[in-house]
Amino acid sequence: MSGLTLEHFYWMIGAFVAVVAVRIALNPSHPRRGGSAAFWVLLAVTIGAGKSLPSELVGWMVLAMGALAATKQVAAPTFADDRAKKEMRAAQLGSRLLWPILIVPAVAIGGSFLVSSQVALGIGCLLGLCATIWLTKDSPAASVGEGGRLLELLGWALILPQSLAALGGIFAKAGVGDEVAKIFARMVPEPGPLLAVVAYCAGMPVLTILLGNAFAAFPIMTLGVGLPFIVNAHHGDVAIMGALGMLSGYCGSLLTPMAANFNIVPVRLLELKNDYAVIKAQAPFAAAIWIFNVVVMYLCVYRF
Repeated sequence: MSGLTLEHFYWMIGAFVAVVAVRIALNPSHPRRGGSAAFWVLLAVTIGAGKSLPSELVGWMVLAMGALAATKQVAAPTFADDRAKKEMRAAQLGSRLLWPILIVPAVAIGGSFLVSSQVALGIGCLLGLCATIWLTKDSPAASVGEGGRLLELLGWALILPQSLAALGGIFAKAGVGDEVAKIFARMVPEPGPLLAVVAYCAGMPVLTILLGNAFAAFPIMTLGVGLPFIVNAHHGDVAIMGALGMLSGYCGSLLTPMAANFNIVPVRLLELKNDYAVIKAQAPFAAAIWIFNVVVMYLCVYRF
């Protein structure tokens, strides 16, 4: 296990995505065979061999994937849905289906004492897959087919979180946070402690809604409002500010279709008719959690 690294899992994931691309390319009835196959090939290369390629080339490949998605060249075929057969199979297996799923977090937590947490998670996923094959008595090819089906259903939304997180890093490098600080300082020359907290907690979900990722919004708002006005001007605790600021950003994640992993992926997997069904269900909770974050931050950030 000591020789197993995260790079090995990247290779395995890249190989799996490449198999999906080949299956699409060999499917003459696929509605977007060429574009979809190209998208998954590019993704397979960036995942499996991205670290060994020039960063500029990987960047162009990511842009190419974005162009394929934007021009609607990435689509999933209509899969046969034998719901009665699935329900009968689920009734036969019952709650035993949960055990392979529980193996993943158990191994990830226990294995993190021996290897890195990410490697432990990868090992847990492999063991969970093996347990699922043993439990269902299906062949490994069945898992590849079903996994490929799920990937195609997710489509371009699969790469959106990583792309948006990278965008936040680019904004931070470009000095967007400094510009936000200047704009806020011109609007409110001397913000009080409460106003600084409200501005920071309000800006986090707003930027998250626009960018789709709280990690992308965090460096901008923290450099632009949090550090200069909460920490430097009013001597607030940076750890409390950062923790509750991220939670405020997550409120925006619950409200935007840009947060594909939260709000688009469940719609695709559950095949819901309303694209905004998940967002509508989450909106009241997002508002309540945001108010809670503002109150707790104001009461705690200046007291330590």
